[in-house]
Amino acid sequence: MSEASTAVISPTSSRVVTETVNGSHKFVIQGYSLAKGMGVGKHIASDNFSVGGYQWAIYFYPDGKNPEDNSAYVSVFIALASEGTDVRALFELTLVDQGDQPKHKVHSHFDRSLESGPYTLKYRGSMWGYKRFFKRSVLETSTYLKDDCLKINCTVGVVVSSVECPRLHPIRVPESDMGVHFGMLLENVEGSDIIFDVAGEKFHAHKLVLAARSPVFRSEFLDKLEEGKEEITVTDVEPKVFKAMLHFIYRDALVEEADLASLSSSCESHIADLLIGKLLAAADKYGLGRLRQLCESSLCKGISVNTVGEILALADCHNASELKAVCLRFAAENLAAVMRSDGFEYLREHCPSLQSELLKTVAGCEDDCSSAGGKSRSVWAQLSDGGDTNDRRVRPRT
Repeated sequence: MSEASTAVISPTSSRVVTETVNGSHKFVIQGYSLAKGMGVGKHIASDNFSVGGYQWAIYFYPDGKNPEDNSAYVSVFIALASEGTDVRALFELTLVDQGDQPKHKVHSHFDRSLESGPYTLKYRGSMWGYKRFFKRSVLETSTYLKDDCLKINCTVGVVVSSVECPRLHPIRVPESDMGVHFGMLLENVEGSDIIFDVAGEKFHAHKLVLAARSPVFRSEFLDKLEEGKEEITVTDVEPKVFKAMLHFIYRDALVEEADLASLSSSCESHIADLLIGKLLAAADKYGLGRLRQLCESSLCKGISVNTVGEILALADCHNASELKAVCLRFAAENLAAVMRSDGFEYLREHCPSLQSELLKTVAGCEDDCSSAGGKSRSVWAQLSDGGDTNDRRVRPRT
């Protein structure tokens, strides 16, 4: 009798790696002397920043967090600003010395052994920091305070674990170049079967491509694909806007000129008159949903106290629902400053119906304040102590 053969199974392996996903945020507090006196336990909050899949914020207490200290110290904390349970993290807070020979004040979990491991934040609103971060009398005569300005740098390292399994060497697949090829088709006018006359400027295009991308063009051209080349006159879109729209249709991307990096310097022009504003209108007219979303995203980056009124009116006019919601929320949370801006006057004159929607959003913000146990600042309270008309991100909260 022969011996039964035994199958040999190769052993498997895996490895668990625990590490930190790190991110930093720089928080500038301009006008420190004006922030003093807001009250013990009341803070100024930075804009939220994202690290490790969670939102975080820096809270600065000019009069301290602990009533027993009688405002002798300033307090600084890092707070978990999004939903999360038992989030483990390392933290570092640095008060920047702005003197000629800086000696920064650093409190750090990094690069040292932690006896009890990383700090655990149990839920949204949990904080880590120092009630006695710096003695106020010393701070106000030091080089940490310069031109009534404080600078605080923060680093958060969220602890994450992952399982690594051996795998074959991957084959890198390059990014899609379909947009490049279609863009060349547009530039070289190869096989074009339609011409658009826009204020005397000619644009060659392809009915099939236009019909595939726009439901408006589809209804216009679907029954005419076999016909010869024709010419259409466009009277309600400027040449540069039409060219930018064709660029998107063929390349699936915004033209560089539509970037809002220069929005802050274009205060003399209405946003609706900028290329990005006109492109949003064209996207709505021709049913280009993705172009509309790209325009919404770009315009969203330019929202400030002075621009939110015009951007809100533009969003409402051209069915940009996500942008409209962001504008309403921002205006409600910065109500006092927004009401003193030229943008609010524009809103009052051109879109009075939006004021009632803004009031509903304000009421919703008030409900959020109540449900948060009073930790968030009342929107209406801003009307009594004002707001910063230039800085859209930093505002006092209680």
